[in-house]
This record gives sequence, C-alpha cells and structure tokens, in this order.
Amino acid sequence: MKRAFAGLAVTVLSLLLAACATSSGSEAPPPATTTLGTDAYHIGVDDIVQVSVWRNPELGITVPVRPDGMISVPLVGDVAAGGRTPGEVAKDIQERLATYVRDPQVAVILTDLRSHEYLSRVRVTGAVRQPVSLPYRPGMTVLDAVLAAGGITEFAAADRSDLHRKSAEQTQTYAVRLDRILNRGDLSTNYTVSPGDVITVPERTF
Repeated sequence: MKRAFAGLAVTVLSLLLAACATSSGSEAPPPATTTLGTDAYHIGVDDIVQVSVWRNPELGITVPVRPDGMISVPLVGDVAAGGRTPGEVAKDIQERLATYVRDPQVAVILTDLRSHEYLSRVRVTGAVRQPVSLPYRPGMTVLDAVLAAGGITEFAAADRSDLHRKSAEQTQTYAVRLDRILNRGDLSTNYTVSPGDVITVPERTF
C-alpha cells in the first residue's frame, strides 16, 4: 500500500509541475507599444523614451531623443525616433533585434513629452467636426483653429465656447462668442491664440 501511495504522490507531483510549466509558457508578452494615450503622437527632440524588451531587461533603456532625432539601443545601435510614432519605433527595434534575440517583444513608452513641437500646439475639442491638435503659427486666431477642425457641428452651443490659456501660475479662461464670429462677422472675441491654448466648444443642452 505504501508503494501505491508513493506512486500516486509522484503522479500528482508530475501533474502539478506540468501545469506550472504550461501556465508559465502561456504568459502573454506585453503589447508591442504602450504609450501615455499618445499612439499617434510623433516623437520629438527631448522627449523621454523608454524602451523595454520582454524577458530581456538588460536591453531596456530610458533616454531623451537626441537633437539628431536618434536614440541608442543596446545591440541595435542608433534608431531614428524623431518624427515617428512609438509604434513605428517599436517595430523598427523589434525587427533589428531579431538578429540577436529570439522572437523579441518590444514596448516603447513615452514617459515625458518635452518636445517643442508638442508644447507649441493649439487644440480644438468638443462639438467640432474633427477635434484637432494644430502646430502653432504666429498670427493664428480662434477662427483659424476652428475652421481647421472642420467647423462646428449642428449640436454646438457656439456662443458658449471658451479659450483656455495656461500660464506658470494659473489657467485663464476667455469666453468666445463663436456663433457671432461665424454668422455675424463679429470678431471681438476672435482672439489671437498662443502656444498651448485649448479651445472648447460645448454641445447644446436639450
């Protein structure tokens, strides 16, 4: 009976070990790209980029993008990051690492958005046909930005729009009478925008 019990114990132990091995092997790698809600964002100079390679932590780096738009990755060398999305950079690194690492899984994470191009944008959100983030241009006005967003929708409460401007101390809000600008030619609130401004167009309440 002791031999039978010992044999049963060995069988159970073998099954447990097999289950553990299967569980470990089925662990899914991380997604190819993880960003701070910036999947379509084009990386700029001075942005801080973190590169992680699944199961190869020694290949991970966290570096700023150099003035030439490049980052240096272990084994791979210089990789173009400036002007590309995190997904494009991850795919490039992944393909080049395949020479040295079996089935590499690469994640590119933007940990700090510092590039001048990002900070100098003007954004239009809310009841517009296409919410946009626009590169700032000297002389750009509220009307220019709204037209670039395709104009307002039929649900917009245009005269309750706002321009939000953040300074070092606080965020100031300016009322924008967008309906008067678009339909009456009243340009008294057609403010000249500044880098970082956000224009919001609310929807009507029914």
